[in-house]
Amino acid sequence: MTWTMPDEPFADRDPASPVETVILPRTRDLGNGFTVRRALPSMRRRMVGPFIFFDQVGPVVFRGGEGLDVRPHPHIGLATVTYLFEGEILHRDSLGSVQPIRPGAVNWMTAGRGIAHSERTPPAVRAAGGRLFGIQIWVALPKKDEEMDPAFAHTPAAALPVMEDGGARVRLIAGSLHGARSPVPTRSELVYADASLEPGARLEMPADHEERAVFVAEGSIGVGGEDFVAGQLVILRPRTSTVVEARGAARLLLLGGATMDGPRHIWWNLVSSSREQIEQAKADWANGRFPQVPGETEKIPLPRNEPAIPKYP
Repeated sequence: MTWTMPDEPFADRDPASPVETVILPRTRDLGNGFTVRRALPSMRRRMVGPFIFFDQVGPVVFRGGEGLDVRPHPHIGLATVTYLFEGEILHRDSLGSVQPIRPGAVNWMTAGRGIAHSERTPPAVRAAGGRLFGIQIWVALPKKDEEMDPAFAHTPAAALPVMEDGGARVRLIAGSLHGARSPVPTRSELVYADASLEPGARLEMPADHEERAVFVAEGSIGVGGEDFVAGQLVILRPRTSTVVEARGAARLLLLGGATMDGPRHIWWNLVSSSREQIEQAKADWANGRFPQVPGETEKIPLPRNEPAIPKYP
């Protein structure tokens, strides 16, 4: 996935509000007319805890014969996390992993010092057509893990903890929340959860994690007397327990964690605390020194017009 800087306006907020800021994702074209809505990074907020990238994929309806085709591309210094509400994607990587992902399951790929992967619609699903709707995020690795061996982990939906209370149903994708812990392996303390709320249901976002946000995937919610609708990323004030209330049926993603252990550079699909590491990865990809993805014969070339390397936070 390729990053570019959104150009959204700033807005002042009431300092007494539990909401620090709100991000309206911008639409980005990934090629062949396939678009995503990108919430992070943003001019208003670069990261939320270790979450440095957030794309809403779809909802889109593919006709028979159409599908997603993200050719092999490189990553360093992060973990990519794919989570679907609808549809199916086939993941292939340079470790030899071949793993379809379906709704409710988790594909967590840790790039470490370097990995390449592709994301495509599986042949049978492509032939039939259908809907695709989900989220892809990047989680920046702690400095001590940026050069670790790459790894891939798939966790089926049935293995994830599910909490139900008062019209709220929460599947814990990764990390910890309300005393529960996901089996998905992570390199830092965080929370990432999928919450479905019935009309009027209330859900507490505790202050256990320093930085937190709520993404409204479907429906609308109220937070601190304000209403927020589908597509908005609501950044909460740090270290403050906050209650979210569903205005109608709603589906949310909860995310957060501690402030990162220093700034990060990001360029295209590459994240690092070191500008030099990104420059080395660029050269390695351009000169064919990254490991290949078995079963793939093409790749995304190194961009020529990518902006200069920004630094977060």
